[in-house]
Amino acid sequence: MYAGKYTAVNPDRPAFIMASTGESVSYREYDNRTNQLAHLLRSYGLQRLDHYAIFMENNDRYLEACGAGERAGLYYTCVNSYLKADELAYILNNSESKVLITSLEKAPIALEALKDAPHISHCLVVGGETTGACIGYEQALANCPKTPIEDEALGTSMLYSSGTTGQPKGIVRPLPMLTPSECLPIYSFLGDLWHYREDMIYLSPAPLYHSAPQAAVSLTIRSGGTVVIMEKFDPTAYLNLVAQYQVSHSQLVPTMFSRMLKLPAEVRAKADLSSLEIAVHAAAPCPPQVKEAMIDWWGPIIHEYYGATEGLGFTSCNSEEWLAHKGTVGKVMLGELYILDEDGNKSPPGVPGELWFKTATEFSYFNNEEKTKASQSSDGSMSTVGDVGYVDDGFLYLTDRSTFMIISGGVNIYPQETENLLITHPKIEDAAVFGVPNEDLGEEVKAVVQVVEGLEPNEALIEELMLFCAAHLSRQKCPRSIDFEAELPRLPTGKLYKRLLKDRYWASHGTRIL
Repeated sequence: MYAGKYTAVNPDRPAFIMASTGESVSYREYDNRTNQLAHLLRSYGLQRLDHYAIFMENNDRYLEACGAGERAGLYYTCVNSYLKADELAYILNNSESKVLITSLEKAPIALEALKDAPHISHCLVVGGETTGACIGYEQALANCPKTPIEDEALGTSMLYSSGTTGQPKGIVRPLPMLTPSECLPIYSFLGDLWHYREDMIYLSPAPLYHSAPQAAVSLTIRSGGTVVIMEKFDPTAYLNLVAQYQVSHSQLVPTMFSRMLKLPAEVRAKADLSSLEIAVHAAAPCPPQVKEAMIDWWGPIIHEYYGATEGLGFTSCNSEEWLAHKGTVGKVMLGELYILDEDGNKSPPGVPGELWFKTATEFSYFNNEEKTKASQSSDGSMSTVGDVGYVDDGFLYLTDRSTFMIISGGVNIYPQETENLLITHPKIEDAAVFGVPNEDLGEEVKAVVQVVEGLEPNEALIEELMLFCAAHLSRQKCPRSIDFEAELPRLPTGKLYKRLLKDRYWASHGTRIL
């Protein structure tokens, strides 16, 4: 998120705009702010390759909190803003962060976490005053120079996995000695792929702590464009913002697609999407029915990619490629992909196996040598994050994660297809499918669903959903039972926090499902 030459070329152009208030921060002001924070971090003793953490909701100081690290040679860790104090403390300690930047809204959680994070020397609170262990962010910056620090160097993020299947892991990459105006190769690749340019307008509807919006927003700033930041996603507001700011680029997750498709027909019909050139989606599997409906509505501007935060490899496809290979996440563009069975042998074309990459970029799990080794092949040449899929005609199709596979009567069942179907039912807002204990079969298929607002769940709806599944799925993939939840534990990034649901059903069996 380095402004670079655009501070001089277009100093008055908005670097970003806050969607809810319309507050606009120019490139000149953004550059000044990142310089001030870089000076402050140096005054706190942080030198190149040191770590600090950011724990905030989307706000008007978030981008500079990242941008300062990118020009001071630091690793910055953007922490999931929905975490509890003990979860935050774990990341602060594991990341070896020396400074925490938080907000007035998140300060109570941050202060509780600091009791168990003794290595944090300073806690800065955006919108707060200097009291006790807290330092008012704006007050601390007030007298810091707006000129660059003398020893500028390229910094980068060190983000954590979402922790949906266990403790989150910090993903760290080697940071070469470069100037902030230079960028890591992956960013140049993505900018070329999605046609980032100087006059683009990027709408960011997702939490800024996640890797995908981090990369997209950073690319936009480095390209001289303008970012419109939504504090939280709302389907109608999103469509209105596209029209208001003539948005050219955006990145979403499939649940956002689903929620927009379930808006009243008249709302969708009047949406002005004429300025949109590229809409990218990733982070979670997209039901083919949902994606096809989005392409019908928005036109062939939707691009999909698959790539873990670890950066093992990267696949991509545009709308035309997807329509010709429905369900694919694209062809491999970075890294070398291998589909391996449980014995480490290559799976035949069309047969699912675990995805392994000869990695495109080097990485390790910070302070977790055991997890790093577990993710690598015995010779260290390949890595995996546990995703399962297959290749057909050169295109990759994801089946599920290996940790979510259901083994019922000796049959391997991947629940993603069942989830994809259930979420298309007009009465269902969200769905989770996973294995629960069965004395005879070991596991059986369970569905937990969230109904659309205003609908009352009942036995008749269960029967309707059972028949719906039976009409579209093979018998072993159909749920044997369906439960209802008011809201499923889905992260704002789109990922389903399925472990929270599974653990309830397995608790009495004395086995924790990871």
